[in-house]
Order: sequence, then C-alpha cells, then structure tokens
Amino acid sequence: MLRKILSVLLVTVGVGVIAFTAEGQDTKAAIKEIKEHRRQKEKTFRDKSASPLLPEDRKKFRGLNYFEIDLDYRVTARFVETPGMPLFAMKTTTERLPEYRKFGEVHFTIQGQPLSLEVYQSPEIMQRPGYEDYLFIPFTDETNGHETYEVGRYLELRIPSSGEVIIDFNMSYSPYCSYNPNYSCPIPPAVNHIPLRVEAGEKKFKDDH
Repeated sequence: MLRKILSVLLVTVGVGVIAFTAEGQDTKAAIKEIKEHRRQKEKTFRDKSASPLLPEDRKKFRGLNYFEIDLDYRVTARFVETPGMPLFAMKTTTERLPEYRKFGEVHFTIQGQPLSLEVYQSPEIMQRPGYEDYLFIPFTDETNGHETYEVGRYLELRIPSSGEVIIDFNMSYSPYCSYNPNYSCPIPPAVNHIPLRVEAGEKKFKDDH
C-alpha cells in the first residue's frame, strides 16, 4: 500500500480552519464553537471518502475521545511575528521532511505559568486556495503517551490582524497518523513542549496509540 502523504491541516479535520480573535468571546459561544468543531470533525471521520480511519475502525466508529471542555484552557495570547526566518525541514513520523518557517510566537499563561509556542507556516500549504494565511502550532505536553497521543497534538489558526489571538486547547487534535499508520505527520519541535498537563482537547483514539 502506498504511503499517504499528510500535509498539516488538510491533514486534519477536513472542515476548515477556525480563526479566533480576542474580542467578543463569551462562555456560551465558546462552548458552542468547540462542540460544533467536534461534530464536524466526527462527521468527516464517518465519511468513507474523507475519513483517515482504517476501514475496520471506520465501520465501528462511535466518536472520538475528548477531555471535558474546560475554558481555563481557552486563553488570550500575545502574538509576536518573527519575519525573515529561514525555511527548515520539520521531522515527521516517516522519512518525509516538509519545509516550514517559523512565522511567529504566541505568549500566554496557563495555571499561572507563563508559556510560549512557536507558530509555523508551510510554503506548500499557503499556495492552496483558501490557505494563504494558514498557520500551524504542533505541541507536546505532559499528557502525551498517557491520555493523549504520544507524538503530540496540533493547533491551528490564521494570520491574525492584531497582536492578540485566542488559543483554545479544547480544539487541539491528534494527527492522522494516530489513527492510521499510512499517514506521515509532523513531529512537534522540542521547543514547543508545554511542561504541564494540558487536560483539554482530543485524547487517544486507542489505548495502544
């Protein structure tokens, strides 16, 4: 079987990228947004033509596993652009080495601890219609290998129009290779490790992943 090639979000849910701003976010709207995002993703997973699942898993698919929604993990972040950064080859779960550049950083606080993550841009992805402003945040945390996929999880956003964005870890998701070994998925760089348990977003699909 030829190995399928994964390229970030097209990667992921097949339902588009959610873009957040720091304005107008109330609790009810936030929860509704998270639930709708999950509903659309699971709809894609049930679609034979779009699902990343192996055929035997798709037939018995009853939904993905998530932490309970916790808006303490929906944070306002300061976005800092880092122009002029060179391309680099990001490691993946296979020998594939897609090129990315560091586009910026997001700075935020969780559990009283100041944190930051690097934000990446793919020259290949940005050439695709509708993805010109797509940004990618792969990360790891202390739940990996326990409640969540050992390689890490992903977040995404669009190039923001201001210096503040909403980063919602309730929207974090597992890469396609966590469901199907025929995919090749970016491995979060070491700098994007969060030294905390991020108990939000998607959990493991299976106990052996």
